[in-house]
Amino acid sequence: MKKRNRFLRSGLLAAAVCGLARLRGADGAEGEPVHKRQYHLFNPTPVALMREMSTDRPDKTESAYTVDAGHFQIESDLVSYSYDHDTEDGANTRVDAWAVAAINLKVGLLNNVDLQTVVESYNDITTDDLAAGEKMKQSGFGDITSRIKINLWGNDGGMTALSVMPYVKFPTSQDGIGNGSVEWGLIAPMAVELPGGFGLGLQTEVDFVRDADDSGMHPEFVNTITIGRDLIGKLGGYIEFFSLVSMEDNSDWVGTFDMGLTYSFTENIRLDAGINIGVTSSADDFNPFLGLSYRF
Repeated sequence: MKKRNRFLRSGLLAAAVCGLARLRGADGAEGEPVHKRQYHLFNPTPVALMREMSTDRPDKTESAYTVDAGHFQIESDLVSYSYDHDTEDGANTRVDAWAVAAINLKVGLLNNVDLQTVVESYNDITTDDLAAGEKMKQSGFGDITSRIKINLWGNDGGMTALSVMPYVKFPTSQDGIGNGSVEWGLIAPMAVELPGGFGLGLQTEVDFVRDADDSGMHPEFVNTITIGRDLIGKLGGYIEFFSLVSMEDNSDWVGTFDMGLTYSFTENIRLDAGINIGVTSSADDFNPFLGLSYRF
C-alpha cells in the first residue's frame, strides 16, 4: 500500500506547554482573541468559547484548525479497505488490505497548539502474486506517529487559516507491515472560506522516508486540494484531489480522486464515509472507509 511512544509523560508535557507558550510570544497567533490566550492544557477553554469541531479526516487534507486548549478529540477509521491490482511491467499482483480502529488522539495544549498521536491499531494485508502462484499474509499492530499542530492565523475567525504540523513516525509495526524506520516530515494545511457556503482546503507536505532498498532516505512531496460544503441539514460532502511525487529513483507519482460524506450527530460527534479512487497506476485502485470523530 502507498500510504503514508505512547503519550509524553506529564512532566515533559507540561514543559512542552510552557516552552510553546514562550515561543508563541506575548501576542499569540495572528488574530487570536485575547480572552482565549489564558487557556491551556491545565486550564481548559470553557465550552461556551470553544470553536466548531474541525477534524483532520475524512479527506487527506488536514484541518488548519486546532483542538481547543484542555480538550481532547478522537478521530478514528472504524474500518478501511484498500484494493490494488498491479499489472505493470508484466506483474500480476493483487493486494487486499484492511485497517481496523486506527485512531488519531488529539489534545489541545494551547489555544493555537495541539498534540496528536496516530495509532495504526490493527492491519491485515494479503499480497497475492498471481503470476508466481504465491500468497503472503501480514497482520498486526502498525506504526505510531506523533504530530504537533501550530495554527499561525485564523483559528478563531477570518476568511483564511494556516497551520504547520511537524511529525515523526516511529517503527512499531508487527509482522513486517512497516519499513522498520523512523521517518519525519512537515505538513502545512490551509483553509479558505469561499462564497456560497463552500470551503477550500489546500495542503503541501514534505516527507523524508526510507528508500525501498534501505540504502538511505529520500524526500516525497504531497499536494492536495479539497472542496467541501454542507448539503442538507447536518449532512456535508467533499471532493478532493491528492498527489504524491517521490524523489526516489524509478518511482511513479501517486494520484487519487477522493469523495465522501459527513454527518454531525451532535456538535461533538461526527460520522463519515468515503472512497479514494486511484487515477495513476502506482496508486491503490480504490479505498472505501467508514470513520467516527468525538470531542470532549
